[in-house]
Amino acid sequence: MDYQKRAFPPLYKSSGNEAQDNLAFFHILERLKTQKRTGWVDHKISDPESISDHMYRMAILAMCSSDARLDISKCVMMALVHDLAEAQVGDIAPRENIPKAEKRRLEAEAMQNFAHEMLHDSHAAQRIIGLWQEYEDGETDEARFVKDLDRFEMATQALEYERRHSAELQPFFDSSLPNIRHPEVKGWGNELMKERDRSLEPKKER
Repeated sequence: MDYQKRAFPPLYKSSGNEAQDNLAFFHILERLKTQKRTGWVDHKISDPESISDHMYRMAILAMCSSDARLDISKCVMMALVHDLAEAQVGDIAPRENIPKAEKRRLEAEAMQNFAHEMLHDSHAAQRIIGLWQEYEDGETDEARFVKDLDRFEMATQALEYERRHSAELQPFFDSSLPNIRHPEVKGWGNELMKERDRSLEPKKER
């Protein structure tokens, strides 16, 4: 697909009424509840999770960490906003051949639109865009931890779909678990793979 032909919804234009614009932001969040994660759709999973499904479990995972060095409250909020731009641009898949720089530009443009046109540069807007940018930059312990949660959550979902659909989703494990660096999340990933191996044993015996 030629990425220049990819259609995106028009960016929101402020009405000048702050309450009305805030409500528009609350409504756009529904897209995260209804848009399905592209990777699962491409692999013909019949009941694929939504973008917000993914972010919600990441937030709960953050709460389960025992790492006292981390600001867990920040991690929970970061998990809940890290894919927020996808409410505007969708879950862009590698097969669409959109260059990484262009993907970053589109997502940054969406976040700026939310912050300025919908949330009127409020304290909430600055908190949301600040957390999103921190995640994108990946330079803090919290951002790196949440990125690892992103990887682990995807692998966890892959195992659940393998069980439910008798699917084979090895690429999702290969692209996620080996890249996890946080010791606790890495441990969770190791246990997940042990669980997967046990679930595959009966198939191997046949």
